[in-house]
Amino acid sequence: MIANVVTAISGEPIPPFNVEYFVLAGGGGGGAYGGGGGGGGILTATDSTLALSTNYTVTVGAGGAGGNRIASSGVASVFRSNSAGGGGSGGTDEGGTQNGATGSASNGSGGGGGYASSTNAAGNGTGGSGGRGAFSSPFPSGGGGGAGANGVDGSLTVGGAGGAGSASSITGSSVTRGAGGGGGVGSTGTAGVGGAGGGGAGCNNAGTAGAGGTNQGGGGGGGGNGASPGAAGGSGVVIFKYSDAKTITIGAGLTGSTPAPSGGFKVTTITAGTGNVSWA
Repeated sequence: MIANVVTAISGEPIPPFNVEYFVLAGGGGGGAYGGGGGGGGILTATDSTLALSTNYTVTVGAGGAGGNRIASSGVASVFRSNSAGGGGSGGTDEGGTQNGATGSASNGSGGGGGYASSTNAAGNGTGGSGGRGAFSSPFPSGGGGGAGANGVDGSLTVGGAGGAGSASSITGSSVTRGAGGGGGVGSTGTAGVGGAGGGGAGCNNAGTAGAGGTNQGGGGGGGGNGASPGAAGGSGVVIFKYSDAKTITIGAGLTGSTPAPSGGFKVTTITAGTGNVSWA
């Protein structure tokens, strides 16, 4: 800090510093009689152009809503102008949208396909793509795509499993996030399991679908019939790793924390909201 002050007084510009960042979007919601939601997109990089005492925008994307019919896709997370796109919603039955939604172009994974269509199409993704549904009783739907793997097709009496997420060690421990939700199934069939890394499990007519993991960007599980709707996707997260010589300010509208430094670095995790961060 003393060196920076001296440099500033001399009239010379203060050099930029490095921040490693991890941006995860919200996962898509699962549909009823429908596919699992796609996992939220992931963006990782190191920014070496940041300036001290300068505000930078951060948004943590919410998970998409699950539905009795039509679910919604996850919301993008943002750092500066760098965006990770939300996961696509799961497809649903003939009363709604049969096809899984395509994941955002910014790394979002596609939702799983619903059953009640001659195409049973799943959503594509620049992350993983969703699995297809099967148009035969008990109508298993496809699993949502994950950041690390495609969702599995529904088959026979079993809903497709959600695709696995992707691991990151930015916090110092390996954590997997951005998984797809499992596909739902009608009657008493076996629903698809959620992908490793926050994917919610699907359900059948007698069950309850699992929501995507909070701050894991997991896709919501697909539901059985209208009384067993698809579940919501999980929210995203934004994480920063930077020198312990720097101090971050988390602005109004954001929720976050910075544990004690370790190994010469601080790690700040932003878990909700929209606002600004800055460093000194």
